[in-house]
Amino acid sequence: MVRDNIALDMRGRCSAGQKVLACIVIRLALAETFGTQCGVLALDEPTTNLDSDNVRGLAVALGHILEQRRHQQNFQLVIITHDEEFMQLLGKSEFTDWYYLIRKDDASHSRIERRPIGLI
Repeated sequence: MVRDNIALDMRGRCSAGQKVLACIVIRLALAETFGTQCGVLALDEPTTNLDSDNVRGLAVALGHILEQRRHQQNFQLVIITHDEEFMQLLGKSEFTDWYYLIRKDDASHSRIERRPIGLI
């Protein structure tokens, strides 16, 4: 980073959210570069430590990836998240129809429910 024509060492200056976002961007770039025939992209809690602007930006970027890969027969995007607002943003993409909710029932057994993304 350059401020007042002086190069600043950014080591230790990034917030946790900036570090998470940088990590996600690098992973997405690697997946796009080396995994052109890769069938699965998995993200576990990708919005952790991100501010709302970056959460929106991530949702838009994932929507673009879904659009680019829509004709790829074996492509699946797996997102593990507790962030319902992020899911709502993903639901605005015309390429996302369903999500799976995993919850515990009264007997503490895991239940998997397929739901339309519009119900969030």
